[in-house]
Amino acid sequence: MKNPHDRRRCGKDWGNQRGFTLTEVLIAIVIMLVGIVAVAQLVPASIGSNSANRNDSSALVFAQRQMDQFLSQPLNMSISPPAFTETIDAQTFTCYLGDPTQPSNTVVGNPVVVYYNQVVIDFSPTTGVANYSFIYQDPNDPFGLVYDVRWAVITTKNSGGMVTSKRFILGTRKKGGNGIYRPVTLDTILSK
Repeated sequence: MKNPHDRRRCGKDWGNQRGFTLTEVLIAIVIMLVGIVAVAQLVPASIGSNSANRNDSSALVFAQRQMDQFLSQPLNMSISPPAFTETIDAQTFTCYLGDPTQPSNTVVGNPVVVYYNQVVIDFSPTTGVANYSFIYQDPNDPFGLVYDVRWAVITTKNSGGMVTSKRFILGTRKKGGNGIYRPVTLDTILSK
C-alpha cells in the first residue's frame, strides 16, 4: 500500500511536472496587450466614422427636403424672377428659382465647380448669393450647428422663349461646432 506522505515519491512527481517559465508568461502578456491596444484604437475611429456618417445623413435629408420644395414649384412661374417663400421652424426664406431673362443654359445663383466629374456647389465663398442661399439653424440641435444651403439653377428655353427645363444643383453642409463637415450636393432636372 502506498503512503501519500512518502517524501521520496512526492519529490519524484514534482520533478516530472513542467510549468510555464516567467519569460513565457511575460511574452504571452505582451502579445495580449498588443492585441488589446489594436482593438482599443478601433473604437475612436469607429465613433468618428459614425459621427461623420450621421452629419452627412442629416445634411442629405435636409437637402432632399429642400430639393422637393424646388421641384414642387411650377416650371413657368408668372412672377419674375421665379421665387417662392418658405418658413421652416419660424425662419422665413425667399428662394429664387432661376432667371428666365438670362440666355439658355446659363448658371444663375451660386458658383459651381466640377469635382471628380461631378458639378457641385462651390462653398469657398464665405457667404452664398442672396436669395440663392440661406442659413438654417435647427432649434432642436443641442450643439447649435447650422445648415448652409446654396443652389444654382440652369434654365433651358425653347425657340419661343418658354422655359422647357430647369436644372437644380443644391448643396448643403453643416457649419459650426468643432468639426469640418463635407457638403452634400443634389443635382436634378425638372422638365416639361
